[in-house]
Amino acid sequence: MPPEKDTNGERILPFIEAIKEAYVEEMERDERVFMVGQDIQGGIFPSTMGLVDRFGPDRIVDTPIAESGMYGTAFGAAQEGFRPIVDFMFGGFTYVTWAECSVTTGQYYFLHGSQLSLPIVITFAVGTGQRLANDHSMGLHGSFFHQPGIKVAMPSTPYDAKGMMKTAIRDNNPVVMPWHMGLMMERGPVPESDYVVPLGVADVKRAGSDVTVLANSFQLKNALQVAGKLDGEISVEVIDPRSFEPFDMATLIASLEKTNRLVIVDEDWERGGYASTISARVMEQAFDLLDAPVTLVTFPNMPIPGGYMEPYIAPNPDKIEAAVRAVCE
Repeated sequence: MPPEKDTNGERILPFIEAIKEAYVEEMERDERVFMVGQDIQGGIFPSTMGLVDRFGPDRIVDTPIAESGMYGTAFGAAQEGFRPIVDFMFGGFTYVTWAECSVTTGQYYFLHGSQLSLPIVITFAVGTGQRLANDHSMGLHGSFFHQPGIKVAMPSTPYDAKGMMKTAIRDNNPVVMPWHMGLMMERGPVPESDYVVPLGVADVKRAGSDVTVLANSFQLKNALQVAGKLDGEISVEVIDPRSFEPFDMATLIASLEKTNRLVIVDEDWERGGYASTISARVMEQAFDLLDAPVTLVTFPNMPIPGGYMEPYIAPNPDKIEAAVRAVCE
């Protein structure tokens, strides 16, 4: 079948297929790129489905359920000049080998006097909406964001999913790239041509003048939904940070110069998370621009429950709307 096209003639792909296309193109472009993970040969997620048939078991490497051994394989290969992609399946599983994949990885370049790089990509699925409980739903980007020496980014659209993953694979130092399961089948335009999306450049998704909402990944969808609902009543500017480290503070401050109000929406815990850090930086660098306190819409400080309780703690459009209305009162 011919590829799906939108009204402008642009090719349409699901989010997860855009990630897969980045893998395929980069593995074809550079023979040093390979993947390691658990059941990636079987395609536990569609992003790795069929890759072993295309590239063989030496480049699509299945491992036992032993995260430290799995990550050690990739770490050693990166030291030898390969460019591994480590698929942890779910974000919570990174904690099994946390010292290696966060502290040791992040500090590698610094501790070697800036003489040795470590080109490695860490990726995994995250996010609420599937009712999979704590280990499978935790965001984790805030935990990696805390570690110096690691770039952390999270795409929100199929276009960014392909372009940001290609950027991560080509980077000479560690990049953590989670993706949200709620976006897996989200469809959008994705060029067939080779392109990259730079890290550290935010994307203003909707212009506004009354309040800025900074939201990423699946929560970007919710923020845009709220902005559309409030159109004509409250003018909401919506910004997708795209990457948490490096973070595009200049774009956020330029927005606050117009709106003077900020709501940060993030699927991470409020305590010690990415949203709290950005809130503190805004208070330090742009306090005089604010007409109201920065408001956070995040997880409460409790484990993420499974089943019917999940919707009660996760950010959602109703909570975002309430926060927007509160800061605009």
